[in-house]
Amino acid sequence: MTVFDPTAEFTAIREGVANVCAAFPGAYWRDLDARRAYPGEFVDALIREGWLAAMIPEEFGGSGLNLQAAAVILEEIHRQGCNAAACHAQMYTMGTVLRHGNAGQKQKYLPGIADGSLRLQAFGVTEPTSGTDTLSLKTTARRDGDHYVVNGQKIWTSRAEHSDLMVLLARTTPRDEVKSRTDGLSVFLIDMRDHLGRGLTIRPIRTMMNHATTEIFFDNMRIPADSLIGEEGKGFRYILSGMNSERILIAAECIGDAKWFIAKAAAYARERVVFGTPIGKNQGVQFPLARAQAHLMAAEAIVYRAAAMYDAGHNPGVEANTAKMLAADASWEAAEACVQTHGGFGFAEEYDVERKFREARLYQVAPISTNLILCYIAEQVLGLPKSYGEARG
Repeated sequence: MTVFDPTAEFTAIREGVANVCAAFPGAYWRDLDARRAYPGEFVDALIREGWLAAMIPEEFGGSGLNLQAAAVILEEIHRQGCNAAACHAQMYTMGTVLRHGNAGQKQKYLPGIADGSLRLQAFGVTEPTSGTDTLSLKTTARRDGDHYVVNGQKIWTSRAEHSDLMVLLARTTPRDEVKSRTDGLSVFLIDMRDHLGRGLTIRPIRTMMNHATTEIFFDNMRIPADSLIGEEGKGFRYILSGMNSERILIAAECIGDAKWFIAKAAAYARERVVFGTPIGKNQGVQFPLARAQAHLMAAEAIVYRAAAMYDAGHNPGVEANTAKMLAADASWEAAEACVQTHGGFGFAEEYDVERKFREARLYQVAPISTNLILCYIAEQVLGLPKSYGEARG
């Protein structure tokens, strides 16, 4: 039986990405996991084939594709058992530069990002004391002549050690001097190579998955004034647009993970014989996988609906947040069913299930907690009073 594919027009993209992934089987990822190493060879291969330049306009050396195509690229990476976390930020940070960067910034950076000579992988927003409450961040950027002086700290800034450029959100006007809470924040595009060890310190954070995440410290780091993206004080609005694309793209990765888990479990259930019959004949094995498949299909529909809305110029905050939540739930449900189907073998490294299981758990929390998404939907869609936090979009 053929299942309807909402991304059928991107079949050639899927095939191209799958061809790249075929050179990086489970053994490659298990080795990296054991050494806590960055998949540099995998990222380089994606760059060579042009997949990480998908959203960069053709005039700057990219493919000029839309967010739907980018979502398919990241989904397929995960569907093939690989992990796009090493490079996905280049997709969603790109929107901030493309939508709000000036002509000079685009000309200076985009061609290098497209050909791989520059990496834009770091996104400095979250801080230890503010978490998802972005408007309470404390990192400051004070104007001083032709420079800004940056002081503060960021956390969970993944890939900073493997990136040349970083999109940074910092406060340029104190909170008590702005009329609106959303004013006074600004976005900068920083070349970290110029500042590492000179006002910029990066420290890795070891986590349960090999995610190359870090905390970053800024100590009187002086950056050129032309690092500013867009208008000073309006950065929060720019970041929101980037957050919507981030959530849609992460949701697509979750869809890819769910497809990998279900395919892996179904294949094992057909092959594994216990008491003289394949375990897949038992409804106790069938039903969890079938339910996971149904939820996957529902989540996939909203993910690509949100992406289409974004490409049409809408601001799909509700759809992007909903897509991220449902896709993360679908991938986690599929992960649980996959482990249960494999039994003890699900915990053996050689099957890759336990690695993918750990990776899938992240998306219940990041890039935004499921609880905050529910708060957002309650407020924005149901008209209920604002709760303790805001899943803004």
